[in-house]
Amino acid sequence: MLVAGVDSSTQSCKVVLCDADDGTVVEAASAPHPDGTECDPAAWWTALQQAGDGLLRRAAAVGVAAQQHGMIVLDEAGAVIRPALLWNDLRSAEAAAELVTEMGGPQWWAAQTGSVPAASFTITKLRWLAEHEHASAARAASVLLPHDWLTWRLSSDSARATGGAVIRLAETVTDRGDASGTGYFSPAKDEWLPELATAAIGHPLLLPRVAKPAEIIGETARGAALSAGTGDNMAAALGLGLEPGDLVVSIGTSGTAFAVSERPAADASGAVCGFSDATGRFLPLVCTVNAGLVMRATAALLGADLAGLDALALAAPAGADGLTLLPYLDGERTPSRPSATGVLSGLTTRNANPQNMARAAVEAVLASLAEAADRLTEQGVARQRVLLVGGGARSPAVCAIAPGIFAAPVVVPEPAEYVAIGAARQAAWALLGGSAPPAWPPMAAMEYEGAPQPEVRQRHAALREQTARWPEASS
Repeated sequence: MLVAGVDSSTQSCKVVLCDADDGTVVEAASAPHPDGTECDPAAWWTALQQAGDGLLRRAAAVGVAAQQHGMIVLDEAGAVIRPALLWNDLRSAEAAAELVTEMGGPQWWAAQTGSVPAASFTITKLRWLAEHEHASAARAASVLLPHDWLTWRLSSDSARATGGAVIRLAETVTDRGDASGTGYFSPAKDEWLPELATAAIGHPLLLPRVAKPAEIIGETARGAALSAGTGDNMAAALGLGLEPGDLVVSIGTSGTAFAVSERPAADASGAVCGFSDATGRFLPLVCTVNAGLVMRATAALLGADLAGLDALALAAPAGADGLTLLPYLDGERTPSRPSATGVLSGLTTRNANPQNMARAAVEAVLASLAEAADRLTEQGVARQRVLLVGGGARSPAVCAIAPGIFAAPVVVPEPAEYVAIGAARQAAWALLGGSAPPAWPPMAAMEYEGAPQPEVRQRHAALREQTARWPEASS
């Protein structure tokens, strides 16, 4: 029996077809998404149809995972009002600050919602809409997340409703994992906080029903079971088979560090997002803006490609002969320095060479993520091993240098579409039943070890603290 998992990310839609019993990937396909920080959801549906052509019809169950936080506002008839604002659209930064102040401050938000809302969160986009697009805000009757909308479009109800173009608002469904990234859901209580959404946009909104983790919420037009779906990070945790003690560090365009936990997080500093996972537990997560793009930018600066950057970095000594890069090239989220820029420190005629520059860039990205991981530890998250995933995990330099920066062995699972696989595993769970997801065997992995390099972390921390006193760092 086969199940399908969908990963509708910022850049593309991936569909995998898996064996429901053991998770073996039978076939996979993908289709691109438009660039930008806002998108007509119809483009996601077109990509899903293209990537799923020939795959979805063979599945007995389907699960959809998608980028978190995106705001899709619908009118009373269920039609999309405007292009969805995505997680990486930061125009609502000022609205985020307003909401934090209005509702009692960071401690209050952390206690109520598990997170202090940043510009990525859905609630801040609702406030931006109210302040900048009055007519659209006045029409808004409901708000969905990307995975909610795509799950509806796959449903048999959608096929019967004017070709799927209009949603019956009372029938929409989400899950606790993706809901926990909106800013108006309580992970600790597993319930919506509708008054917060109302405060953001100025009038009540109809919110989707929150499904149970293994619930079948409907069926596709072809009769396959539909699971509740979830957010991309929650699906990745399912795909990797995470258990408490596993710390995942993901290096993509941005960077994340997250772990499964038995208790909710509530970090008043705003660094840790206290998300729910897709199984009934919790998924505290820290995000950095600067990760893979820092290495790409450095490679371009050195006139190299990424393979060339790897070779250069591995030819340099640990610590890059004293060269330290603060990698906040595009501002930063953790720590919160939206107007910061990159800083290169310790440059001398002795160490000014491409090898040290490449090494400093790789060490900078890893040190920044190691600091983010420390924020999780401060929230009581156990750490027994580090799993490195994402595009950055394909870098030989990253894999070789990471154990020294994290002062621990680093496990690198073989490259795979873990978000889509996690969505497929959720679909299999809904189809097969049981108190826990099916026990799919773990993917093959490589383990890397290396001598701890505390001086690299120390230099990075010292530069971070030094620049925190610069006027532009707090602007």
